[in-house]
Amino acid sequence: MPIRVALCLQLDLRSLQSHLRRFCRAHFMEGTKVPPCKGPTTTDMENGAQPGAELGETVISEGAARIVFPNSNEVFYNPVQEFNRDLTCAVITEFARIQLLSKGIQIEVPGEEKFQKVIVNLAESEKESMEPCPRDQPQTATVGNICEEGLSVLEGLAASGLRSIRFAKEVPGLRAVIANDASARAVDLIRCNIQLNNVSHLVQPNLADARLLMYEHQRGSQRFDVIDLDPYGSPATFLDAAVQSVSEGGLLCVTCTDMAVMAGNSSETCYSKYGAMSIKSKACHEMALRIVLHSLDLRANCYQRYIVPLLSISADFYIRVFVRVYTGQAKVKASASKQGFVFQCVGCGSFHLQRLGKAVNNSGRVKFSAATGPPVGSECEHCGQRHQLGGPLWAEPIHDLDFVGQVLAAISRNPGRFRTSARIRGVLSMVTEELPDVPLYYTLDQLSSTIHCNTPSLLQLRSALLHAGYRVSLSHACKNAVKTDVPPSVLWDIMRCWEKENPVKRERLSETSPAFHILKVEPRLQANFCIRDDANPSSRQQGLQRFQANPEANWGPKARARGKASLELAEKRRQLQNKRKESSKEQGTDKLKAFPCKKLKQVGTCLLGNECCYSHSPEEPLLRPESSPGSLP
Repeated sequence: MPIRVALCLQLDLRSLQSHLRRFCRAHFMEGTKVPPCKGPTTTDMENGAQPGAELGETVISEGAARIVFPNSNEVFYNPVQEFNRDLTCAVITEFARIQLLSKGIQIEVPGEEKFQKVIVNLAESEKESMEPCPRDQPQTATVGNICEEGLSVLEGLAASGLRSIRFAKEVPGLRAVIANDASARAVDLIRCNIQLNNVSHLVQPNLADARLLMYEHQRGSQRFDVIDLDPYGSPATFLDAAVQSVSEGGLLCVTCTDMAVMAGNSSETCYSKYGAMSIKSKACHEMALRIVLHSLDLRANCYQRYIVPLLSISADFYIRVFVRVYTGQAKVKASASKQGFVFQCVGCGSFHLQRLGKAVNNSGRVKFSAATGPPVGSECEHCGQRHQLGGPLWAEPIHDLDFVGQVLAAISRNPGRFRTSARIRGVLSMVTEELPDVPLYYTLDQLSSTIHCNTPSLLQLRSALLHAGYRVSLSHACKNAVKTDVPPSVLWDIMRCWEKENPVKRERLSETSPAFHILKVEPRLQANFCIRDDANPSSRQQGLQRFQANPEANWGPKARARGKASLELAEKRRQLQNKRKESSKEQGTDKLKAFPCKKLKQVGTCLLGNECCYSHSPEEPLLRPESSPGSLP
């Protein structure tokens, strides 16, 4: 009797819990304010996610936001991209500062020292007549409050809504944030997380295809000031709609995780998605950035628009670009001269850039024409091998150094704002040290392995290039990169001088190898490898966190989110695993039972006993399985 009572109580508790869960879901759908779901405190979650006991989900804390995330992979979430989200919040904050300052509005960031009030001086009388009268008291935009003249933000693929909620709770000067997703399950989760963080006045969930939503906001007054696209894989299908629906001078943030396609593993797929041929190169990460920028500018040109890159980052397993989009027919004409092809030798790796167009300024009048070329012959002049052709890609600077310096200064003033502030500061410091007008780069291991010699230190090679009168810098995209404006002929002369100090066994070199062709030529200059003080960049001297170690075990792009139907199918497959093999094995065993055991017949005993697959019956079966009653013996 007590056992029966306990079972009834247990069933009642389970049914009550189920009714409560349905009640909460129904009220979330209606938008009614519901108390936040119980879960661990922010202090408990600083080191990771803790499971929610009541809902069977996980509560995740990142930045100022807390989100409920399902344990099953129904909605996508990758904790490794926290650096991506932190950097985006920092970039949008400084973009909002620039945009609102032109309207006489200042922004206030928690933990940051207040700026001195800036007075906008309009000297021209025409501007004074057009602009409204200045306010007596400058308006201040704060975090978490609606700014009527602020930015409208669209997150096209919001998933759990974490990024949109972080915008609402960490970025000041926002008018509205739309968290859109095409998955109904994801939108339900976004509603729950909006209520959990009390940002329903700023963040609006939306269920729609991101492309259709952006196409509906093509008109000037309906466009978004900021569009954030962070899809699983390639963003190619969203770019056409994005360049049309972002406002004049608006910010477009795009993430790409299909690095294998843009790194040369599938050139034809890269062309179908981005309109450019990718090639295998040591500078593949920067080449991927330039391919995406080319694709964005090409799609914008169709609508008399063009892009201005603010920041382009290659990190971990993805790339992230921040560009502003403008409209102007005259500027669009110059887009052809901003693109270029890359001729790369398959032997020694030397590369040459060929511009797609040419812009000539003649007495204040710019004339555009096709470029002349190619810059190389049919064979490489250094090793005699053939060239590969890649591109077209963006050949102009990929960063706005003034804007990057502004973001870097804000991070330095407020280092406790983000959990990845140290890495953001290190990466942006390297970006400011890069040569802006030099596309692509070489690597130390590439140069030394080509001629089969010992690898010089980074400071030795940088010092030799500086002694020769050329510029050189590092790259945030590769740890041992050498970005320089030196011609390939001079670069190989420096490597020949290094080989003389560290000789290789030339008798072992094949006459057809690139090393043999390069080393048989005497250098025309004497390289100086003495270490110079300016060879060591400031970010390296300060020991900034420039390249992150593996953040966690088995880190990477993670698996694509799956819907409820696919999850049920996967569970069914797991339960039925090896069932067919077992049934076929049993059927085969039954067939063998029709034959007598030879051991039993010859020796009189079988060691296997009942486990033997043959028959142990005293009388041999009259019919074999393959015979029929009407067949002859």
